[in-house]
Amino acid sequence: QVQLVESGGGLVQAGGSLRLSCAASGRTFSSYDMGWFRQAPGKEREFVAKISWSRGSTYYAGSVKGRFTISRDNVKNTVYLQMNSLKPEDTAVYYCNARPSPGLPGLVYWGQGTQVTVSS
Repeated sequence: QVQLVESGGGLVQAGGSLRLSCAASGRTFSSYDMGWFRQAPGKEREFVAKISWSRGSTYYAGSVKGRFTISRDNVKNTVYLQMNSLKPEDTAVYYCNARPSPGLPGLVYWGQGTQVTVSS
């Protein structure tokens, strides 16, 4: 059974930092892109960042580029999102996502989400 389990969310003041973790289990993810999405109240879920599990290449949404860093630990099967210089508009539920790399078959998986609240 595939599981993506997020942790590390919480309450932080504007300008502060948090590191989210996503522990992946149940299958190998070498052909997957691992990503983070977020959903604020009353808004649609939006892309934040992604990383290729095999190549380590990364891609970020413009709103977080330069402030957030996505990384992975192949030994621990864990993906991280380091969030610095947090702003109130970063407040949202953050979801870990695993989807097949472009052109490859497979299912899409989601974690249960972790709340991040940034106070002004």
